[in-house]
Amino acid sequence: MSSELLIKNGRVIDPANGIDKECDVLILDEKIAEVGKIEKKAQTVIDATGKLVVPGLIDIHVHFREPGDEEEETIASGSSAAVAAGFTSVVCMPNTRPPIENETDIEYVHRKARQARKTHVYTMGAITKNREGVELAEMGFMAEAGAVGFTDDGNGVQDPAVMLRALKYAAMFDIVIAQHCQNNGFAGNGVMNAGYYSTILGLPGTDAMAEEMMLWRDIELVRKANVRYHAQHISTAGSVELLRAAKKDSLPITCEVTPHNLLLTEQCCAEYDTNYKVNPPLRTEKDIEALNQAVSEGLVDALVTDHAPHLQSEKELEFLAAPFGIASLECALGLYVKALLEPGILDWSGLIELMSARPAKIIGVDRGTLGKGKQGDVTIIDPDAEYKVDITRFRSKSRNCPYNGWKLKGQVEKTIVGGEIRFSADS
Repeated sequence: MSSELLIKNGRVIDPANGIDKECDVLILDEKIAEVGKIEKKAQTVIDATGKLVVPGLIDIHVHFREPGDEEEETIASGSSAAVAAGFTSVVCMPNTRPPIENETDIEYVHRKARQARKTHVYTMGAITKNREGVELAEMGFMAEAGAVGFTDDGNGVQDPAVMLRALKYAAMFDIVIAQHCQNNGFAGNGVMNAGYYSTILGLPGTDAMAEEMMLWRDIELVRKANVRYHAQHISTAGSVELLRAAKKDSLPITCEVTPHNLLLTEQCCAEYDTNYKVNPPLRTEKDIEALNQAVSEGLVDALVTDHAPHLQSEKELEFLAAPFGIASLECALGLYVKALLEPGILDWSGLIELMSARPAKIIGVDRGTLGKGKQGDVTIIDPDAEYKVDITRFRSKSRNCPYNGWKLKGQVEKTIVGGEIRFSADS
């Protein structure tokens, strides 16, 4: 039986097709059928007057913790959080227990996602077995099973010879290698940014060089192999300079940033609140300025959350022992509005592009656009709606979020996946 969904009178923003105007969107049998002024009846009609109608948002960096840590998050709970946040597609990282490192693991994630029936869930596979940086994982089999990339996220691949082999092997399948840029020799046992605050707090610091040295090395490997590479959650001014030079040389390199590295500084750690303990760590105002400039210049290719849920009991440990990570999926859009729209660094079209079309291109999926015949994934946003972050209402299982009580703008009204309304704020 065919299905029709008509979205009327919204401001349609589709950066991939250069659309930013008030019009209608018709979804027929899970696909975009028409964008424009549509005069017809449909089974379901949504009046989007005063709202933004955009391609379904895509987050290419989340941690759903399954298998192994289902008490922190599951694919089902994470998917529910994702659609409430406007994300119609997410990419899970493989640092689960056990890691996602073979085709059976990939198929497990996909099966769990189908059962949840919320958002499209993709996954990256581990670059190396057990994410130890020594022996390559079964990349070919994982690619055949549907992996959209490879990363040892949480661990940087330390051996340059192993990394070069991984880059060359991934290129055979035209799949991106994503790197957690951290040189362990420089990082040591650091738990926050190395500098004034780490010194007065008596906490071991991670120098910016840990990220920058790894990124520099990998850029040189890409220069040698000329294969696709993605730098995850960049956080320093030095990394921005390295990426600016690499892109000037037209190397096939992309990068991402997180909301916490655009909004928070190392000073937030002054009260030993472990909700501010992340990896890479919160940096300085100078680094935030550099990241903002990178976004403004178009050097940044994706805005991600690095959604990293943890148990309250774990985050209540002392700063040295507590795990890294922030659970921020459900307030991500509002955080990016605060970080990038309100200061005028981006407009809505630029923001949506970095949360839809460009992330889709990085992982090689045909999404992030409202083009005719494309998947009917749509997010409807009230750009003027204000709300207060309330972690007690999160659909995520975890509450390790430093933004509780923050007032944000930009409320997700509806999330439509394959022509089906999977989230509605009024229900």
